[in-house]
Order: sequence, then structure tokens, then C-alpha cells
Amino acid sequence: MRQNVHVDLGARAYDVEIGPGLIAEAGARMAPLLARKRVAVLTDETVAALHLDALRAGLAAAGIGMEALALPPGEATKGWPQFSRAVEWLLERQVERRDVVVAFGGGVIGDLGGFAAAVLRRGVRFVQIPTTLLAQVDSSVGGKTGINTAQGKNLVGAFHQPALVLADTDVLGTLAPRDFLAGYGEVVKYGLLGDAGFFAWLEAQGPALAAGDQAARVRAVARSVEMKARIVERDETEQGDRALLNLGHTFCHALEAATGYSDRLLHGEGVAIGCALAFELSARLGLCSQEAPSRVRAHLKAMGMKTDLADIPGDLPDAEGLLRLMGQDKKVIDGRLRFILARDIGQAFVADDVPGDAVLALLRDAQAGR
Repeated sequence: MRQNVHVDLGARAYDVEIGPGLIAEAGARMAPLLARKRVAVLTDETVAALHLDALRAGLAAAGIGMEALALPPGEATKGWPQFSRAVEWLLERQVERRDVVVAFGGGVIGDLGGFAAAVLRRGVRFVQIPTTLLAQVDSSVGGKTGINTAQGKNLVGAFHQPALVLADTDVLGTLAPRDFLAGYGEVVKYGLLGDAGFFAWLEAQGPALAAGDQAARVRAVARSVEMKARIVERDETEQGDRALLNLGHTFCHALEAATGYSDRLLHGEGVAIGCALAFELSARLGLCSQEAPSRVRAHLKAMGMKTDLADIPGDLPDAEGLLRLMGQDKKVIDGRLRFILARDIGQAFVADDVPGDAVLALLRDAQAGR
């Protein structure tokens, strides 16, 4: 049932191993990377309570010792205070350049841990062991690391590829339904941006996947990772094609900023809403038929996911306020908003010349429930 995806980046190439039972084999998988049999693990308190003993046992089976730092869970951790704490902890543990840091958690820990590894002694290797669906299909692969600042999301960071990714699909069974579905927002994104056949498969298999079908989960993670890997191989530092992976994210990041990076809106929920809005914008600009956004929204609703601004609890800024937040996004080029739009499901492209008034009208209608 396991699958392996190779990310071919020359000297920085690595494997993404996907399937059940990988945490129990973590020691055997990581041993070839280690100059000495010890690792430093960054995790969060929730993951530590659920899975840290299993990781310790998996490493011990290969004679590897570990020390772990558990940070608070949640997006608020992905900032300067906890980042500084993590780097200081790694230095206190005398982590050397030939050692390996393990990022054991969701996207927050993966991003923060990878960035800490990138700057520690000007770069030490790290291994991603993602424990959420969102991290397994997206943030653990591709080498984007970083933290949030008051000015916006992921504005400080580095490209630093992992040495190995172990995506143990067994741990997905411990996710709350809301967290699983948030990750599913990123899975859907892959079908929408470049594989209409995968999206059709998700329409048929999504309910089984959410209900715990292991084979369906392995296939969904593997196909998502495979699509991301091929894009990253072509464009590692996001000069061109890699921007396609940001489908839905320009809207998403503005909504996350508007909700204070809080539990009001999880990242994958913002991606789902953002994908629905991106397809609606594409239809309004005459790029695709209205059938495409209708189909996107129908599938997200069938899966019980957020699709509209009204699904976000609490007040949001007005349309003009949301547009201003989009202006802080990293995907702004020369002051012009870059959107990922689509000609159909599976046919996304980068648009640098989207009229601001069209975006504003879309946001106004979305807030009015039209």
C-alpha cells in the first residue's frame, strides 16, 4: 500500500515515503542520514501527547536517541518568539551541522522547524514527519520554510529542502474531522490546478477518504505529493510554474490575516474558500464556464467544507479592507496582484494583470451572499 515519490533536485534530491506504519520505522529510514545516532525533534504539545512515544520507540529500534522540544500548538506559534526559542534550544543541545533536526507535526512545526534548520549554523539537514493531511500533501514537500510576522504570512523564511519526508498515513486517523477536511482543501487544490481526472476521482472517493479508507488516503496523498514534486523540480524557488501551487491562496492569506491567524479559519479552509472564489473570478472574467465554479463549490459542500465568506464566524473587513490585505501578499509583483485563475478544472494559470475592480466586485458580492 505504500508509495514513494522522488523529488529530483540534483544534490538536494530526496524521497517522500507515504503509507501506514512509517513512524515505527523512522529509525531505520533515518539511520543512513546520521553521522551520530541522535536527533533533535521539534514538535508541538498536541502531537507530542499523541505520537512522541511512538517516534521515540521507532528511533530507539535503530539505536537512535532523541531530545524533543514541544511548542504550543496553533498558527500563533509560527512567529518570532517561538522561532527564537526553538533556535536557542537547538544551540543549547549542541546540534552540529552534520546532525539532523526532525520537524514532527503539522504545517506550523514543519515551516518553523525547517526555517530553524536553515539558519542554524548556516544550514543543517532536517527531516519532515508531517502529522496532518495538510502538511503531508503540501507544506512538508518543496522546501518552503518560514514564519509569519505582523505584516503578513510567511514573509520571513528560506528555501531549505528536507533530506527525507515520512508521511505516515496512520496518524491521520487521530485528526479531528475539521482538521482532516482543512487538509483536504489542499488535496482538492491539486486536482483543480492540474489534473481534472484526479478531481473527478476525488468527487467519487472523497467521502470514503474522509471516512478513513486507508488505500484512498495513500493514493490521495501520493498523487498530491507527486504533482507538487514535479512542479517544484521545474521551479524550485517560485520564479514561474511553482506559483500555480498558490491557487486560492491570495484570497486565503487575506482571510487568514483578517481573522488574526486564529481558529476562526484554518489554512485549508481558507484555501477551499479561495479556490471557490478563484474559479468564480475566472468565470466572471470569461475564462471558464460557470459550470466549473459550480462544480467546485458542489464538491466542497458535499464534503462539508467551508465555501463562502459567510461560513467564517465573526466579522470580516469590508471588500476594500480585504483587497488591501491582499496587497501584503508575497505574490504581489510591482504592486500588481497576481492571481492563479483557471480555464477549466485542471487548467490553472498565472495571471498578473487581474483588474482590481473585478476582484473588488467579487468580494462585495461574496460578502452580500450573492
